[in-house]
Amino acid sequence: MKARTLTCLSPAKLNLFLHVTGRRENGYHDIQTLFQLLDWGDTMTFTINSTPGIRLARPIPGIAEDENLILRAAGLLAANASLGVTIGIDKRIPMGGGLGGGSSNAATTLLALNQLWELGHSEGDLMRIGLELGADVPVFVQGSSAWAEGLGEVLTPVELPPCWYVILSPGCHVSTAEIFAAPELTRNTAPITMSAFFAGEARNDLQQVVTARHPEVRNALITLEKSAPAMMTGSGACVFASAGSKDAAKAIADTVPQELRPVVAAGIKRRPSFIASDE
Repeated sequence: MKARTLTCLSPAKLNLFLHVTGRRENGYHDIQTLFQLLDWGDTMTFTINSTPGIRLARPIPGIAEDENLILRAAGLLAANASLGVTIGIDKRIPMGGGLGGGSSNAATTLLALNQLWELGHSEGDLMRIGLELGADVPVFVQGSSAWAEGLGEVLTPVELPPCWYVILSPGCHVSTAEIFAAPELTRNTAPITMSAFFAGEARNDLQQVVTARHPEVRNALITLEKSAPAMMTGSGACVFASAGSKDAAKAIADTVPQELRPVVAAGIKRRPSFIASDE
């Protein structure tokens, strides 16, 4: 019997560095970054309905339906589907945190509905569709850690060594559009090679802009840097540090005030597979 329900992890990501290498005439920015997917994120469930239509099991607080990337992603595939779907989500990834929650949710939706609705799109097709929703969506469709250039959609899969991370959430929402529009943002960082990154030549060009505008992020970095070198991910607000083992990461997390909501997560090579059921 064909599966009626798919359940899966919608993983968070870290930007292990982020350089802004230029600005295009249309206002978009060229970047270099290294995406590391994590074994932690949101849990999503997709259940087929016999009647067409896209439904959320529960609304997501703080997100209007016309801005919901899950619904927008489903809508891009629904025209070729004769069935409907109910989508549930257990949300853990903080919004506006630079961990890619919305993009990951959109990519997971594209992958799940392509399978449930038997649409037959290739991974490349879904990556191109995902780019309509955001520059980070393709890396989550591809489902592996990757070196990214262009707007973030030119991807080269990278095999990263095993690593654990401690992630802190300062509890503020950072607007990506506002940070990229900031006049003080450095936009001419010279491109680097992968070997230069692994030699330590990397930073987050957005970090200085964010910490100047959001003291909560600056304070979280100061707190984490007492234990290990720390960096902001994406456009913020979350910050992270790496550790060589789970125990080492937990030891760092135990020193952090609980109001910063420390999370210990491992880097993963591939996103987990869907779990199918007939229920």
